[in-house]
Amino acid sequence: MRERNRPGFDISMAFQPIVNAQARDIFAHEALVRGRSGEPAGQVFEKVNNRNRYGFDQACRIKAIEWASRLGMQSPLSINFMPNAVYEPERCIQTTLEAAETHGFPTDRIIFEITEGERVEDPEHLDQIIRYYQAQGFLTAIDDFGAGYAGLSLLADFRTDLVKLDMGLVRDIDRKSSRQAVVRATLSACESLGIRAIAEGVETPEEYEALKSMGVSLFQGYLFARPAFEALPEVDWSALD
Repeated sequence: MRERNRPGFDISMAFQPIVNAQARDIFAHEALVRGRSGEPAGQVFEKVNNRNRYGFDQACRIKAIEWASRLGMQSPLSINFMPNAVYEPERCIQTTLEAAETHGFPTDRIIFEITEGERVEDPEHLDQIIRYYQAQGFLTAIDDFGAGYAGLSLLADFRTDLVKLDMGLVRDIDRKSSRQAVVRATLSACESLGIRAIAEGVETPEEYEALKSMGVSLFQGYLFARPAFEALPEVDWSALD
């Protein structure tokens, strides 16, 4: 790995499937950063700062592709990226392309998720990133929609291919009429914009049934499979029954 792609500490990956309830298959696997010995993401992100943010972002891409190839992943691979760490999309994507070629992973099976705990510093730059990635054939997604800064402004300003409904909206949605109203409105907007919705953080059969009744078909959460460290977890398909 080139020096500029080193964050200054070791990382690895866990993987969690996104399931298609209608087709009863795996839509994609999301790569989730972990410490080298499986330490949780929170501990890893404590080490990320302005000096190593770019190297961390690039290292995550490389490590996710490396492990996806090593595990023989046949589904698309969903990789999180930090928009404030991407300076020039052409240069940043080169690392991804080189890693895919090195490890023999098809680039047409890569999805990029926009994830950032801070406000996007340059919306025009983010739009440029999304458009460039889509022009290269990558699918794009807004992660954690409905939490923090990933809200209606992102949906209005950036035309991604996918939107992931944050678990804060999903939790107890079967019993929370206000959350049902917000999700229905979001799904209606997504349908009008040609965007597919993914419900993440689904933990109970009741949440799944409520979301399915609203027209959601893509799901991610403990109900189906927990993340597996350096492995592809088995999906509990009976949860769809």
